[in-house]
Amino acid sequence: MKKKILIRIGSLRHGGAEKVLVNFLKNLPEDKYEIDLLINLYTGMYIKEIPSWVNLHYLLKGEMITTNRPHEIPVKVFRVLYQKMFLWFPSLLYRFVLKNKKYDVEIAAIHGMYKELLSSPQKDSKKIIWIQNDIFNLKEYTHDVIRQLFKFDRILVISDKLKEEMLKIAENDQEKKNVIKIFNPIDKEDTLRKADIEISDYPFSSKLPTFVTVGTVYPQKGYDRLLNVHKKLIDEGLQHHLLIIGDGYDFEAIQNQLHTLGLQDTAKMLGFSSNPYPYMKKADFYIMSSRHEGFPTIIAEALILNKPISATDISGIKDLLQDGKLGNITENSEDGIYEGMKKFLTDKNVTEEYKKQISQTELPFVLEKSVEHLQKIIDEA
Repeated sequence: MKKKILIRIGSLRHGGAEKVLVNFLKNLPEDKYEIDLLINLYTGMYIKEIPSWVNLHYLLKGEMITTNRPHEIPVKVFRVLYQKMFLWFPSLLYRFVLKNKKYDVEIAAIHGMYKELLSSPQKDSKKIIWIQNDIFNLKEYTHDVIRQLFKFDRILVISDKLKEEMLKIAENDQEKKNVIKIFNPIDKEDTLRKADIEISDYPFSSKLPTFVTVGTVYPQKGYDRLLNVHKKLIDEGLQHHLLIIGDGYDFEAIQNQLHTLGLQDTAKMLGFSSNPYPYMKKADFYIMSSRHEGFPTIIAEALILNKPISATDISGIKDLLQDGKLGNITENSEDGIYEGMKKFLTDKNVTEEYKKQISQTELPFVLEKSVEHLQKIIDEA
């Protein structure tokens, strides 16, 4: 008998959690599970990568709206209310969208779906939540909200830091046992293959050292700090380039900051790319300026591409960079970002040592190991 599983996520847009879920689904054995994937909004580059044997359901269709233009507000309001209706009356969702199917396991593939899963009318199914972000840095995740997560049968976390924080809140041994650290599955071969694709729009022609960073342009990514540091280093005579790949609601503000600082020649914002890996491969260093993250998948991919990395001390980074053995971990501040970039620009030996360490290390987040671990958790649920 195949195990019947429901997985829920908001959309399949470009993002670490979405990519991780797709990697997971692509590597599960079809003969062992019957999977329904329910997304709130049918949109995103990863939809086409969902295996054909996975049943895809959705609440709404259309593009993600990230701005507040007057004509978009009614659409946003409708979407919110429509999704809330299924949260308030979950039996409607299970009856009309999911056709009364009974599930053995229900999985929230991202922390934001916890209410949806806990409101499930199927009380006998095992519930699993996969926490992909540092919820302890999110204002809405108060102590009381995080306590609710212990209603899940298993809480999957993606870093030691997150596990430690969850264990502090656990009230008994069983709750502690239910918190499991798991490495997100990263497809090494796929990353290397995509990195080898030729690109014609790489924005820099000179041989100056280049830092690259990839991510949705939100305040948490710290691109405002990164541009300030880039400007400071240029003013000190440390010539280099900076390439930011990604879009998001903060794009215009960061673009304006770039122009205000007069960095048009040395810093470029490329916007969204479905394949950032050739740009990462061509760049000299990877820089992460984030204020907070969960498990920054992109850092794992930069390691696969053997890039020297300088990253702020955020959740997951010590696990990925093995406490600084595989990359430079800096204070989570503008000064920290500055010191990290300056170190790479002034000491070639440091970057060569990181490259050597990366090439000699067996990385723990490889696909097969992570998928195997996830399967084991589902099978035991």
